[in-house]
Amino acid sequence: MKNFKFKIRDNNYNVKILSHEGNKIDLEVNGTSYSVNMKEEIKKTKTPTLVRAASKRPAEPLKVNPSSSKTKIVAPIPGVVLSLDAAVGDVIKIGDRLLVLEAMKMENNIVSEKAGTITAVNVKVGQQVLQNEIMIELE
Repeated sequence: MKNFKFKIRDNNYNVKILSHEGNKIDLEVNGTSYSVNMKEEIKKTKTPTLVRAASKRPAEPLKVNPSSSKTKIVAPIPGVVLSLDAAVGDVIKIGDRLLVLEAMKMENNIVSEKAGTITAVNVKVGQQVLQNEIMIELE
């Protein structure tokens, strides 16, 4: 595991830690093996490891006001429009993909939560959008 060199009162010591489990440490000092029981367990520093796996669930539709006759699809996060899957006049239903937004090197499918007809597309492919910017309007 780890090797250490110590000099204590002009004596050199080569210490090699062989294993560490809980309070028990197996080590070797100048070729002689020792098993040491610690009084207290050595606390390990917790370094977070970020692991992001692909989502197992389908894309969630954006939340809209169901009683409103006009619906505005806004950017949930800042990003770049990678593709547009809808045009003015298209009739869409719930769950249809409207566009793909790239944010933080991830592709986010923007889908509709409400059925209707697209009345305006305010973005184009390659355009950068800010959070809460209106991208598509539908009735």
